Amino acid sequence: MNTAPFAIKTWQVFLPLVIVCLLVVFYHGLYGNPSYIPPVIVNTPAPDFIAPELYEGKAVRLLDYKGKVVMLNFWASWCRECALEHPSLLEINQRYANDPRFVMLGVNYQDKENLAKEYLEQHGNNFQHVRDFSGKISIDYGIYGVPETFVIDQQGMIRHKSIGPILGETYTNLIKEVIEPLLKGESLNG
Repeated sequence: MNTAPFAIKTWQVFLPLVIVCLLVVFYHGLYGNPSYIPPVIVNTPAPDFIAPELYEGKAVRLLDYKGKVVMLNFWASWCRECALEHPSLLEINQRYANDPRFVMLGVNYQDKENLAKEYLEQHGNNFQHVRDFSGKISIDYGIYGVPETFVIDQQGMIRHKSIGPILGETYTNLIKEVIEPLLKGESLNG
């Protein structure tokens, strides 16, 4: 037993260290950007999936579109922001309808089949949609909510993720800074 009057115990060393670490974590939580969600899967291979097409039920596999730029949009009939962005999605698909290097796929998220079909009947439809029955596709893509959009390059790599509706400046940037360069075979800046 050490009886020296100034002997330092182990807990006396680690307690201040633990307190400093906790203060750093709390500071980051208080002053960090709370709305920033890191796009953790950008620049990684797009998870392949096989899912039933919404209308005919035939199997659709993402891997079948390798060699094309794929825009993958997660949506639901109950999502108000999805309804706001839907005209933009129709415009994008119409713009590239005759370009064999581009394909757009909708992924219906946590929805009922009849409501999804009614939604598309009401808002229009010019691209293919699949159902995510089990939620596995959404989990694999790290979906936080809808709408979320991914752009996948010809090699099957996710090159862009957009959280929220594709409107205004987001729409313009998606076309000019993501889709157009990828269709030309260019790499993306940033």
